[in-house]
This record gives sequence, C-alpha cells and structure tokens, in this order.
Amino acid sequence: MKRYIIYLFCTFFIHVGVNAETINLEQARALALANSRSLAKYNLNLRSSELDEKSQLYSMLPSLSADYSASMNYLDNDFNFVNPIDTFDSRATLSVTQTIFQGGKSFIKKAISELNSESLRKDALNEYFNVLDSADSAYYAVLEDAASLEASESALAATLSSLAIAEIRQSSGMINQGDYLKALADKESQENSRNQARRNLSLSTAKLKSLLGIDFIPQPEHIDFSGYEALIQYLGNISDEDAESLYNNLWKIIVSSNPSLAKYALNNQKAAKNLSLARRETSPVISATIFSGSIGYSSANGFGSSSGGGVTIRGSIPLDFWVFSNTIEKSKISASMAALDYAGAEIQLETDLQSAIINAFTQAESVLSSRRSLEYTQKHFEYVEERYRLSQSSVSELGDASSLLISSRNNLIKSQFGFLQSLSRIRSLGAMDDEQKLVNILLGK
Repeated sequence: MKRYIIYLFCTFFIHVGVNAETINLEQARALALANSRSLAKYNLNLRSSELDEKSQLYSMLPSLSADYSASMNYLDNDFNFVNPIDTFDSRATLSVTQTIFQGGKSFIKKAISELNSESLRKDALNEYFNVLDSADSAYYAVLEDAASLEASESALAATLSSLAIAEIRQSSGMINQGDYLKALADKESQENSRNQARRNLSLSTAKLKSLLGIDFIPQPEHIDFSGYEALIQYLGNISDEDAESLYNNLWKIIVSSNPSLAKYALNNQKAAKNLSLARRETSPVISATIFSGSIGYSSANGFGSSSGGGVTIRGSIPLDFWVFSNTIEKSKISASMAALDYAGAEIQLETDLQSAIINAFTQAESVLSSRRSLEYTQKHFEYVEERYRLSQSSVSELGDASSLLISSRNNLIKSQFGFLQSLSRIRSLGAMDDEQKLVNILLGK
C-alpha cells in the first residue's frame, strides 16, 4: 500500500510540478516511476494476486447455489404421442452449504495466497528501486556527458589559441613546418573529441527522454557535490577497522530489508505450506447443508415445495499410495530447493554489498586523487602555455600538457558520478528511500 500511495503521489507530482525543460533528480525519478511499464505490470499482477487471495477467503464462506429446470415430453413410455403441455414439469432449487472441516486445507491455501501476494509486493519493491537506479544512471549520464563536452570545448579553445600563435610564428619563420603541422593535427584531434562529446550528450539525453516518457528535451540540474564532501572525505580515507565496522552495520540493515532476499524467504515458507497441504490430501471433508428448498410446478400435480437441511460426511483415501507418496516426495524436494535458493541469494547479496562498498571507497578515493591531479596538471599546463607564448616550449610540449589536463578533468568527472552511482547501488540493496539516511549510515552516525 505504501508503494501504491507513493506511485499515485508521483503521478500527481508530474502533472503539477514539471512544466519546463529543466528538471531535477527528484522529478526525473518521479517521471521514470510513472512511465515504467514494468512497474505498472507488477502492480497489476499484485492486484490480481490480491483478488486470488479474496477468492480463497470466499471459498471458506457458506456457498449459495440456485438451480432451475423445466421439461416437456411428446412421447410416453410406450412411444405414444401425448400432449406436451400435459407433461410440463418445472422446478427451482435454492441451497446454502458450509464446509465444516477438511483437514485445515482451506487455511493453508489461504496462507499460500497471502504469501504469493507478499512475494509480488517484494518483486514490485525491487522493481521500484530498479527504476530509480535507471533514472539515476540516465540522469547522471547526461550530466557527465555535459561536463565532458564542456571540458572538450575548453581544450579546443586552448588548441585554437595555440594554433593562432603557431600560424604567426610559421609565417615569420620562427618555427619549422613540422611544428606547425603538429598544431594543425592537435586542432583537428580536439575538434573530433568535441564532436564525439556532442554525440555522446545527444545520445544520453535521448535515453533519458525515453526513460522519463516526456516530449521535451530534458535539461538536468547540476549536482552540488559540496553536499557529499564530508562523505567523500570519510570514505576516501577510511581505515580498515572502520570499513569492516561499516560493512557489518550495513549488512544488518540490508539483510532485513532487501526485497530479493525477503522474496526467497517467502518462497521457503510457501514450500513448507505446500508440503503440509500435500500431506493433508487424505483428510476427510465434512460439509453441512444449512438450508435447501425447492418449489416446482407440473401439469399433473400443480404447485409443490420442499425444504430441508443436513450434514454430509465425505472422505477419500487414495489406494494408489505410490502416487500420494510421490507427491509428498516432490514437495520435500521443492522445500529443499527453496532453502538452497535462499542460501544462494544470501551469498549473492553479501557479494553485491561488498562490491558496492568497495566501489564507493574506490570512487571516493579517486575523487580526492583526481582533484589533486587536476590542480597539478592545470598549473603545469599554464606554465607550459606561458613558456609557449614566450617561444620557450614547443608545440609538442604544449600538446602533451593539454592532453594531460584533459585526462585529469575527465578522470575527476568520471569518479564524481561513479561515486553517486555507488550510493544509488547501496540504496537499492537496502531499499532506502531517504538518501540522507544512507549518508548518515555511511558516516557512522
């Protein structure tokens, strides 16, 4: 129900809150949730399962039935023709019956239906966070490509400035033809990189537009990385002892909230219920006719009625015991397989958590080192660029410094957005809606 309310809220939020091309991350998530056909399908499956659950409940209530029949004959027992109207006979019957006992099978079936519904809720919850992950990835991809394009434009501007100086020097004979050709080649290379960055941005924007189901070009708002500074500093310099403690705390939280693991636990319970149901197939069935009444009319006897009630005891004992035994054995195998699936899911979840945490540590450390590298390479480029203006550095030296600067910028961009992706992954494993809660957990608060 909570997920359903959130889904309705997101749909409402979209119609009243998104009117411009600029969107933020929360709006992108809401749009992706509302546009997700897979999530909508899970909601329909859940609704269908809830109806099955009600059907199983209704089967435990008194059963009402009504019958009606009418007949006329045109031949008697001696095959002589008779007047059909003289043989007219009709009857209507109404009965109310209640099953009193059937070995507890109705309650087990009801419990299995409830487990099926709960399992689908876990599937829907898991898909909910899958959609959020997709929205985050697409949103970050646009921002990352936009930042890469900006870096490419900056590098191209520097290359064009270098080429302008080289053209002046070449015309006055201050540099040889080889250096001038190198400047031209650098300019062409940077233009190609810029064009590739434009194509990447166009593609990632188109993917985001498709995911959100919108008819305008989305312009994502920039992420304020200063809000993650404390977390980046902590995770980028975390000690082994603190890392182990953080993993243990996260594992306690995630093992109790991960929807996939919860689904396997529910499958365990369903397998146990199915085994119990198979063992009760020989239970007798006791039902009572609470009321039975009928009214009829015939040409011979006129109107007539009858009523009554009673208890019927019906039981079955399979003589083909080998079939019954085979069913029990299959149910036991299913229960064992469900237990193995749960153990495998727990191991996989542990691996996924370890991978996500290590990735968060690595990306945070990469952000810190990329910042320092960018600072050094920026100063190095400015130094070489100044020497180039003074004819103390060659075109090749300036090109090398420019390439190093571009590489440092791109490394910082990738590590920043990679860090955000690692947070999204940990959030999904723990099924956490509140990002600030996740940040506080990672900070050990």
